[in-house]
Amino acid sequence: MEPAGADRLKDGIAGFYDESSGVWENLWGDHMHHGFYEVGSPPSVGGHRDAQIRMVEESLRFAGVSADPLKKPKRIVDVGCGIGGSSRYLAKKYGAQVNGITLSPVQAKRAQELAEAEQLSDLVSFQVADALDQPFPDGQFDLVWSMESGEHMPGKEKFVSELARVAAPGSTIIIVTWCHRDLLPSEKELKPNEINLLNKICDAYYLPNWCSAADYVHIASSLMLQDIRTADWSENVAPFWPAVIRSALTLRGFTSLLRSGWKTIRGAFAMPLMIQGYNKGLIKFVILTCRKPE
Repeated sequence: MEPAGADRLKDGIAGFYDESSGVWENLWGDHMHHGFYEVGSPPSVGGHRDAQIRMVEESLRFAGVSADPLKKPKRIVDVGCGIGGSSRYLAKKYGAQVNGITLSPVQAKRAQELAEAEQLSDLVSFQVADALDQPFPDGQFDLVWSMESGEHMPGKEKFVSELARVAAPGSTIIIVTWCHRDLLPSEKELKPNEINLLNKICDAYYLPNWCSAADYVHIASSLMLQDIRTADWSENVAPFWPAVIRSALTLRGFTSLLRSGWKTIRGAFAMPLMIQGYNKGLIKFVILTCRKPE
């Protein structure tokens, strides 16, 4: 992406989350990501926030992150931290120092306020920074965490490379993100109607071009990262977007949307497109974990 285009994208992302984060917190709390649901088991009323916590725990379990006092992570970076839900959760779970970064000044400020309210200021800190140019030295973190921020990255190779750079030797990297389906051996690109659907979603949520899980595996392999594992959790997140739409259609949700601004409203109108993408098998909700060599 050309520098001017990258700057416009970053400004758009920051503006979108400056505007929409308060609405999200008001309706859904401080975890700004999908929930993880058991396939075939309808979610209980009010259980969606629990499912978001389950997403964090399932990600840690899949990656094999140890809670052993001698092996648990001590320094964590939360890349695309939102208002700090994951950062605070991980800090409390492991007693770890956590640095969160986001493009949104509003998110960084709110995340710090919530940390202070929970008396976690000695463990967590937040700042405005670019995930593609992180303000940290090489090898600083023994857990690198990216929960639903990769889809905003215009250069997936640079994104994964930067995650690997700040990871300490032997440490774990967790990427949970939206992808498009893997291409078939006979395909060179997605079908035109699939590209059209993704472009509409990109316009609403300030996303660059999408990639597949296979693309992420290829990138991780090219960086000599080890123990690369992926899973498709699309079925596990299926109840999430319908629940978000229902919350937006309540009086509280509708009022919050009207007060927020056009970017948030446009994002709300695009939510059915996400459901359509999942139902068509075009959009995949993917976890990728790997380890930096010793």
